Amino acid sequence: MTTDILNYIDQLSATYHSLLPMSPENQRRWDKKVRLEFNYNSNHIEGNTLTYGDTQLLLLFGETHGSRPMRDYEEMKAHDVAFQKIKEWAADTDMPLTEKDIRELNQIILVQPFWKDAITPEGQPTRRQITVGSYKTQPNSVRLPNGELFEYTAPQEVPIQMQALMEWYRDEQTTLHPVTLAAMFHYKFVCIHPFDDGNGRVSRLLMNYVLLAHKLPPVVIKSSDKQNYLHALHLADIGQYEAFIRYIAEQVVSSLEMAIKAAKGESIEEPDDLDKEIALLTRQLQHQETYKTPQQVLNVFHWAQQKLIAPCEAVLQKFDKLFQEKKEIKKVNNEEVKEEDKLKDLLEILRTPIKSIQQMNEEAKLKAQKIYDIDPYITEINNITHQYYLYGSAYAKDSSVVNCSIEILFKNDSYIIAIEVMNDYLLKKSYPYSTFPDDESISVLPQQLGKKLLAKVKEV
Repeated sequence: MTTDILNYIDQLSATYHSLLPMSPENQRRWDKKVRLEFNYNSNHIEGNTLTYGDTQLLLLFGETHGSRPMRDYEEMKAHDVAFQKIKEWAADTDMPLTEKDIRELNQIILVQPFWKDAITPEGQPTRRQITVGSYKTQPNSVRLPNGELFEYTAPQEVPIQMQALMEWYRDEQTTLHPVTLAAMFHYKFVCIHPFDDGNGRVSRLLMNYVLLAHKLPPVVIKSSDKQNYLHALHLADIGQYEAFIRYIAEQVVSSLEMAIKAAKGESIEEPDDLDKEIALLTRQLQHQETYKTPQQVLNVFHWAQQKLIAPCEAVLQKFDKLFQEKKEIKKVNNEEVKEEDKLKDLLEILRTPIKSIQQMNEEAKLKAQKIYDIDPYITEINNITHQYYLYGSAYAKDSSVVNCSIEILFKNDSYIIAIEVMNDYLLKKSYPYSTFPDDESISVLPQQLGKKLLAKVKEV
């Protein structure tokens, strides 16, 4: 039975409210703690790759680190907006929660439609486009760890089930203990799984809305406790609802105890907070303005050869049969490098796997210096350019020329990647030396280059 822990929560709640309002400084500490913990953990449970330090930099300072997928940054910011939204709704006692509000939460956290891996009703892997803010139109089955296929409410039944859920919520608001109400609302919503994606995050937002509306502090389900959380949900699936209610109640106890400490001006640090602060400082150092050095030039060039230039050249090779001749010119500081044997050796070296994204291995560095006959520790490198000329279109049967270029410009405080097709920029963007472009944004460029070239070929 959960009566004992619910009674304890009532006692803690009374103590908590006797200490309100908090001083501005204590309130600030508490709000910051809850905001960061809830946003980070709720997203991390669902696979978001941002670290706690990344989350701090993003939400507190508006800074991003280029090594994470852009969608992870977008969804973290959007989740923070949704968290502020439920706090506003809970504070407005005259505004009841509606299905429209729930759809709005889903729309907020998912930002925009996207494609995602999924499972068919037959258990086969597939991909489908995820809509935002609308109930699902296709089954969203999941594969359990034991290999079984778990099916949530069928799409055609979602509107009826959501209506029933809201009626249940309105009927039980004044009869159930707030913690029981919040836990069961969370569980019933998860069972429906009304959206294509974002159901877990929305369920935890709704649970905290219920708690906040009943003047209880929000709870944080730690991503490190994910297995216990999922186990409690599974127990509810087999009818053991008390187990899940008790699990949520335990989180409420932790939240109330910490809120009381915050109100008293006591420390609200947790055992892992030191690690979080160190991680934040590390991220901040990475974000500090950096300046051009020979090693940074070599690092960037080494990255560009493998992640950008080599994939683009592979796409260019597909156009060989469409032209009579192809010429490639490579330049350093606008001076053509003419020793083709050295170039071949250089490309072979630079296309070997990167041992460290931040540090070119010493062997590759020395060989690169030798092959170019330029020592970056003696001669400053300002730009490296790869130019490609395609002569004699077999498609148009004329002598026209199609050209494109990939250039890396090394400025004092940043480097610029520029990809140009017939005087039309496909990309021209600056990056700090402390970061590389994320793989997701770069990986699409070779195909975009190919499509641009194809359009130019058809024009001539």
